[in-house]
Amino acid sequence: MRLLVAPDSFKGSLTSVEVAEALAAGWRSVRPSDEIVLAPLADGGEGTLAAIEAAGGWMRQSAIVADPLGRPITADWLRDGNRAVVEMAAASGLSRVRADERDALAATSRGTGELLRAALEAGCRDLVLGIGGSATTDGGRGLLEGLGAVVRGDGSVDLAGLDPRLAAATLAVACDVTNPLLGPHGAAATYGPQKGASVTQVQELDARNAAWADVLEAAAGSSVRNAAGAGAAGGVGFALLAVASRFERFALRPGIGLIMEAVAFEARLRASDIVITGEGRIDAQTAYGKTALGVARLAREAGVRCIAVGGGVEPEGVEALGRLGVEVVPVWEQRVPLAEAIAAGAAPLIDCGARLARGWLTKSLD
Repeated sequence: MRLLVAPDSFKGSLTSVEVAEALAAGWRSVRPSDEIVLAPLADGGEGTLAAIEAAGGWMRQSAIVADPLGRPITADWLRDGNRAVVEMAAASGLSRVRADERDALAATSRGTGELLRAALEAGCRDLVLGIGGSATTDGGRGLLEGLGAVVRGDGSVDLAGLDPRLAAATLAVACDVTNPLLGPHGAAATYGPQKGASVTQVQELDARNAAWADVLEAAAGSSVRNAAGAGAAGGVGFALLAVASRFERFALRPGIGLIMEAVAFEARLRASDIVITGEGRIDAQTAYGKTALGVARLAREAGVRCIAVGGGVEPEGVEALGRLGVEVVPVWEQRVPLAEAIAAGAAPLIDCGARLARGWLTKSLD
């Protein structure tokens, strides 16, 4: 039998690669002759590179870029011929700064622009950018500077220096939020506090982004500050939308769909007898497009049996996936506190994989 293991990460605990490996190890201990294919998934945030790399065919590249505080660091990206995948978290992520050095006002997205430029310099023209997990609320100013734009001392912006190779490039941005740039649901108000911004700083960041929006929209000849996704990644969504016409083709797209395309997920799924997906919590939010739901929908279309494993399982999540014919299985047979579940590492997932295989073996014998 051919088994496809395609989970998301269990956030705060294990990466999607670690989850997939653990489930596979458990299954293999019971059914060693089955063919197991790993296809860990991600949504465009931290861990996206690892998930795509695990699918095979990609080469890890690196570049010296600015971290969120402007310090030089080495950040990775992926290449497969003309294709490249860049993860914003690798250059401009919150994990790049210690908790005690977070500076919401100073944090820049420049390094992400520099990573994109590195991919262009390497000859890549089919670009995917995951923008989850950012440390920044600079309206994407830094990213555009990394791509060659110039912000003058008077605050005006000159886009003439934007890398001319963008005109021959396609950029698909993994974006799962619909926030506008400004206001009570904007980038600063919604995500600023988790990046270290105080109440006063949130107001300052929002005002700064409003002024930035005025000059960038004037320079780009666009009005996109209220567009869905403009507030993504501290306003990186806004900056890219503003200069979208500079690309041969540009789109903001749901992250899980982009990652599935990058790893040729549908072809792998159709060649499988069963798929195991999963995420840290299968709950009411699962019904709004999380990884398990995306896998479940494709599995139903392909006629492939689907099992979803959850670190935590709630009735609303079971119901949402049940409508697609998915069997939902908790990692733990009995509820345990979150801290205990995280501390346990991969062992419970290995046990869960073995439990699933024993159940499948019993059904096969029946």
